[in-house]
Amino acid sequence: MNATGIIVEYNPFHNGHLHHLEMTKELTGADVTVAVMSGYFLQRGEPALLGKWERAGMALHAGVDLVIELPYSFATQHSSVFAKGAVSLLDSVGCSSFCFGSEDGNIETFEGTANTLQTRQAEYNAAIRKYSKEGLSYPAALSKAFLSLGLKEPFIDLSKPNNILGFHYIQARDEIDSGMKAYTVTRKAADYHDEHFASPSIASATSIRKALFGDGDPGEIRSLLPPESMRALKAYEDTYGSLHRWEDYWPLLQYKILSTPIDQLRRIYEIEEGIEHRIVECASRSSSFTECMNRLKSKRYTWTRLQRMLLHILMNVTKEEMSARSSRPSYIRLLAMSASGREYLRLHKKAISLPLISKLSSADPVEAALDIRAANIFSMGLKGPDARMESMKKEWSTPPLQLQKS
Repeated sequence: MNATGIIVEYNPFHNGHLHHLEMTKELTGADVTVAVMSGYFLQRGEPALLGKWERAGMALHAGVDLVIELPYSFATQHSSVFAKGAVSLLDSVGCSSFCFGSEDGNIETFEGTANTLQTRQAEYNAAIRKYSKEGLSYPAALSKAFLSLGLKEPFIDLSKPNNILGFHYIQARDEIDSGMKAYTVTRKAADYHDEHFASPSIASATSIRKALFGDGDPGEIRSLLPPESMRALKAYEDTYGSLHRWEDYWPLLQYKILSTPIDQLRRIYEIEEGIEHRIVECASRSSSFTECMNRLKSKRYTWTRLQRMLLHILMNVTKEEMSARSSRPSYIRLLAMSASGREYLRLHKKAISLPLISKLSSADPVEAALDIRAANIFSMGLKGPDARMESMKKEWSTPPLQLQKS
């Protein structure tokens, strides 16, 4: 059986994701689709709307055959580390190809850009460092460094968020020397950061989340999500009292910031250049997460980068802890599988290059330490101790979700 891979967060799964999934199957002709999905916390440094089991269920009902988890140590990183972790997992599970959404939509442009930069990598990296020191954000430094090379051929626009991720997926594949073939699908109707609905049926996850939390009309999202996604969102709210957002964690985060000595804050992963002092000042003067973020935001530090810093503070993830971890995932956590996915594993299990874990209790506790901590912290955003206990029980004992029909 031939497998193709996709890299996702599904926060939540919407019609744009369904379009990507359907186009991936059409372009690759694969028998099985494998989704590497972030767990409880996401690449932009924020909690997922709802738990990973519910999001994996959305994917399964939409037609994904295998859902595996991207560990915290990769899921909450800048694009190059995020990409390497995800692409490594797809390679380890035996995918022959992968497909990503992009603003550019032309895979030859991505391949050409990656090949060209490979020959000028040192020069490119030096330019990124130069522009970062001048105060540009990482995405802006990346784009300006590329332009500074003076290349004449058509290349991808590295100021676009999905283009940046796609570029890093190609780079990661080449870095790990994988033979996977890459495909891309043009992002349809809505841009990644759109806060308003761009069409009657397709919208960004950002605009959907905004509507869910009362800044839009929740009724409008029904046409934007598959029915199973709507059912999962309602069931989660009915069971746990609410969906997750940063504001739920603000009292915990504020306490953590204000009770931690400054020299210990300085040891937290991604905290650098003395920003710990500004974080303490802003946290002490703010009454909400959003207010704190608005005080912190600057030209140098993007909203996403600041959120990741604050997440690592909440999680107490130190530089030493993160640097001690492997540069690639050390196991595969299986979250969900269809009948086709189950058959794929039966046929290919011996060829899978990493241990395949179906329950957290089977994982090496040292390797899984950050994911266990993430599950605990995520559960603290729920309403009441019973909900938190139920969430953690599910984390430890839930076997992979299954659909009987192919």
